[in-house]
Amino acid sequence: MQSSYEEHFERDMGCTEAEWLGWLPAAVGTCIWRREGAHAVIEVPPGQLTLRWAQQPPRVIALMRMPVLRVKFAFSWLDAQQRYAFMKRFDLYMQRGGG
Repeated sequence: MQSSYEEHFERDMGCTEAEWLGWLPAAVGTCIWRREGAHAVIEVPPGQLTLRWAQQPPRVIALMRMPVLRVKFAFSWLDAQQRYAFMKRFDLYMQRGGG
Protein backbone atom coordinates (compact mmCIF):
# COMPACT_ATOMS: atom_id res chain seq x y z
CA MET A 1 0.00 0.00 0.00
CA GLN A 2 1.21 3.48 -0.81
CA SER A 3 1.85 6.10 1.85
CA SER A 4 0.24 8.92 -0.17
CA TYR A 5 -1.90 9.42 -3.27
CA GLU A 6 -1.77 12.28 -5.75
CA GLU A 7 -4.95 13.98 -6.97
CA HIS A 8 -4.49 12.32 -10.38
CA PHE A 9 -2.75 9.02 -11.06
CA GLU A 10 -3.18 5.84 -13.04
CA ARG A 11 -2.34 2.22 -12.52
CA ASP A 12 -2.61 -1.09 -14.31
CA MET A 13 -4.84 -3.63 -12.60
CA GLY A 14 -4.38 -7.34 -13.28
CA CYS A 15 -8.05 -8.05 -13.97
CA THR A 16 -10.77 -7.95 -16.58
CA GLU A 17 -13.43 -5.25 -16.65
CA ALA A 18 -15.99 -7.79 -15.38
CA GLU A 19 -13.80 -8.64 -12.37
CA TRP A 20 -13.17 -4.93 -11.69
CA LEU A 21 -16.89 -4.17 -11.73
CA GLY A 22 -17.52 -7.10 -9.39
CA TRP A 23 -15.01 -5.78 -6.84
CA LEU A 24 -15.88 -2.09 -7.12
CA PRO A 25 -19.00 -1.99 -4.88
CA ALA A 26 -17.14 -3.50 -1.90
CA ALA A 27 -14.08 -1.34 -2.53
CA VAL A 28 -16.05 1.93 -2.33
CA GLY A 29 -17.92 0.81 0.79
CA THR A 30 -20.81 3.06 1.77
CA CYS A 31 -19.87 5.78 -0.73
CA ILE A 32 -22.56 6.54 -3.30
CA TRP A 33 -21.38 5.87 -6.84
CA ARG A 34 -22.68 5.70 -10.37
CA ARG A 35 -21.31 4.05 -13.45
CA GLU A 36 -21.47 5.63 -16.88
CA GLY A 37 -19.95 3.27 -19.45
CA ALA A 38 -16.24 2.85 -18.79
CA HIS A 39 -16.11 5.35 -15.97
CA ALA A 40 -17.60 5.85 -12.53
CA VAL A 41 -18.06 8.79 -10.18
CA ILE A 42 -17.78 8.04 -6.47
CA GLU A 43 -18.99 10.53 -3.89
CA VAL A 44 -16.28 10.72 -1.22
CA PRO A 45 -17.47 13.52 1.07
CA PRO A 46 -16.61 16.33 0.86
CA GLY A 47 -15.43 15.58 -2.69
CA GLN A 48 -15.44 12.86 -5.29
CA LEU A 49 -13.33 10.40 -7.22
CA THR A 50 -13.73 9.84 -10.94
CA LEU A 51 -12.47 6.51 -12.29
CA ARG A 52 -11.92 5.82 -15.98
CA TRP A 53 -10.79 2.45 -17.24
CA ALA A 54 -9.86 0.71 -20.47
CA GLN A 55 -8.91 -2.89 -21.17
CA GLN A 56 -5.34 -3.19 -22.45
CA PRO A 57 -3.61 -6.05 -24.26
CA PRO A 58 -2.78 -8.87 -21.83
CA ARG A 59 0.68 -9.20 -20.32
CA VAL A 60 2.35 -12.32 -21.60
CA ILE A 61 5.12 -13.98 -19.61
CA ALA A 62 6.16 -17.30 -21.13
CA LEU A 63 2.88 -19.26 -21.30
CA MET A 64 1.06 -17.07 -18.78
CA ARG A 65 -1.38 -14.38 -19.93
CA MET A 66 -2.60 -11.78 -17.43
CA PRO A 67 -5.41 -9.33 -18.21
CA VAL A 68 -4.58 -5.64 -17.85
CA LEU A 69 -7.10 -2.94 -17.05
CA ARG A 70 -5.65 0.60 -17.04
CA VAL A 71 -7.47 2.72 -14.47
CA LYS A 72 -7.20 6.50 -14.14
CA PHE A 73 -7.99 8.03 -10.75
CA ALA A 74 -8.99 11.71 -10.46
CA PHE A 75 -9.83 13.09 -7.02
CA SER A 76 -11.62 16.43 -6.63
CA TRP A 77 -11.95 18.52 -3.46
CA LEU A 78 -10.14 16.02 -1.21
CA ASP A 79 -6.92 16.71 0.68
CA ALA A 80 -4.04 14.23 0.98
CA GLN A 81 -5.33 12.70 4.23
CA GLN A 82 -8.84 12.20 2.80
CA ARG A 83 -7.43 10.60 -0.36
CA TYR A 84 -5.25 8.27 1.74
CA ALA A 85 -8.18 7.23 3.97
CA PHE A 86 -10.32 6.34 0.95
CA MET A 87 -7.54 4.53 -0.94
CA LYS A 88 -6.51 2.49 2.13
CA ARG A 89 -9.86 0.67 2.02
CA PHE A 90 -10.05 0.69 -1.78
CA ASP A 91 -6.66 -0.97 -2.19
CA LEU A 92 -7.44 -3.57 0.46
CA TYR A 93 -10.58 -4.64 -1.40
CA MET A 94 -8.86 -4.64 -4.80
CA GLN A 95 -5.96 -6.86 -3.70
CA ARG A 96 -5.72 -10.20 -5.39
CA GLY A 97 -4.78 -13.36 -3.57
CA GLY A 98 -1.22 -14.07 -2.61
CA GLY A 99 0.70 -14.90 0.44
